[in-house]
Amino acid sequence: MSRRLLKSTGIVSAMTTLSRVLGLVRDVVFANFLGAGGATDAFFVAFKIPNFLRRLFAEGAFAQAFVPVLTEYKTQRSEAEVRDLVQNVAGTLGGILFVLTVLAAVASPLLVMLFAPGFIDEPERFDLTAEMLRITFPYLLFISMVALSGSILNSFGRFAVAAFTPVFLNIVLIGIVIWVAPNFDKPVVALAWGVFIAGIVQLLFQLPFLKRLGLLVWPKWGMRDEGVRRIGKLMLPAIFGSSVAQVNLLFDTIIASFLVSGSVSWLYYSDRLVEFPLGVFGIALATVILPSLSQKHAASDPQDFSRTLDWALRWVLVIGAPATIGLFVLSGPILVTLFHYGAFDIQDVDMARLSLMAYSLGLLGFIGVKVLAPGFYARQDTKTPVKIGIIAMVLNMGLNVAFVVPMVMLGFEGPHAGLALATACSAFINAGLLFRGLRREGVLQVLPGWGLLALRVVIASLVMAGLLFWGAGDLSDWLQWGLWQRVGQLVLWVGVGSLVYFGVLLVLGVRLRELVGKRS
Repeated sequence: MSRRLLKSTGIVSAMTTLSRVLGLVRDVVFANFLGAGGATDAFFVAFKIPNFLRRLFAEGAFAQAFVPVLTEYKTQRSEAEVRDLVQNVAGTLGGILFVLTVLAAVASPLLVMLFAPGFIDEPERFDLTAEMLRITFPYLLFISMVALSGSILNSFGRFAVAAFTPVFLNIVLIGIVIWVAPNFDKPVVALAWGVFIAGIVQLLFQLPFLKRLGLLVWPKWGMRDEGVRRIGKLMLPAIFGSSVAQVNLLFDTIIASFLVSGSVSWLYYSDRLVEFPLGVFGIALATVILPSLSQKHAASDPQDFSRTLDWALRWVLVIGAPATIGLFVLSGPILVTLFHYGAFDIQDVDMARLSLMAYSLGLLGFIGVKVLAPGFYARQDTKTPVKIGIIAMVLNMGLNVAFVVPMVMLGFEGPHAGLALATACSAFINAGLLFRGLRREGVLQVLPGWGLLALRVVIASLVMAGLLFWGAGDLSDWLQWGLWQRVGQLVLWVGVGSLVYFGVLLVLGVRLRELVGKRS
């Protein structure tokens, strides 16, 4: 069981790594050509709104509600019923999102007022954001259909296809920035069109793979269908439970719109760097275990269900801890190496560094939420994560005010970092409450050995942190180096840090092959 899951996680991680690497290249290109000014802030808001809704409806609530129901149909019903479910879900989801897209295009200024109220006093930036939002919002429709097809492919064990699909978004946007944007009067508007085109390309890429499964069907409105109704009931509360982190990030954007120009961009770049390990490992692991947990629930195998969750959490600790250390200690060198070129100046590096360090502290919490939430959704329980999500979200809002307001009043540099720190804290609160909920319900039985494993991970992490702190040196040295010397040094210390971390674990008696586990 665990070996198969780890293999699937490795496949998804490999594809996701490729996508994330290209995503970093995309952001390097953005920083080089656009910097972190008002126009860039406008694009990021125009992109963030449909992207937020994508994660909320498509990758978040929809996927968490759809996969368990589809798995049940696949396990207990006929192929014809599975096809009918896919057809009805595709038609209903597509129809609702089409209407939503039309309304959003008409009401784009209202959406900008809602999501970036700080832009209201700057008419030029406000109008630019509204203009680009009309172009980017259809991305929600396309990418939600991509999420639907990806969920189907994942449920049938075709993990690589869905994980590879985001590569096309990055390829399209990189090409737009380099070859198309310079020909526009407003270069950032070209990026908005790039988002639109990328949504179509990603959907077209997945269709042949659906056809091979015999599930490329013509969408049909099916609101009255039993399966669609069940998914809808599961999806509504899951919007809160699975996407609290996204709501928190959006709330950060709202507050950041009132701060100094560039704050939205600094948060964006630092969040993107945290998203790299989160996507490569956390989301990959969550993607793989949800169908597995759903299968075990449908087959009434609670012991294997619990062992799968325990296994996943051990990997969260072993991989998440060094990733946190690496991002925190190497925050400056990473930002200088990737972004300090062209329009992205030293002030942008300093400001983004503050928010990256704050976000990195919550990485274990972010990954933990991704892994623990499927423990509820696989059992078609969406009410409990909703309650937990609301608590975490409200606390995050309170922490935002508690951190940012004093920083602004006292004149601290970089109050946007307070937003990142509040989000990190709320992620741990969310993960902790999810863990407690699974324990209370008896769904998760913690297996022996956790205390010793945690102690070994802490020791290895501290050794790694000391080495990186010593090896990275002063940031002024990195600023004097050229591109390839920066890249070489960064790769060197990331590699050395990883070797030292896993080497210390090995000396302390941790055998990674034991974490792979054997089917019992």
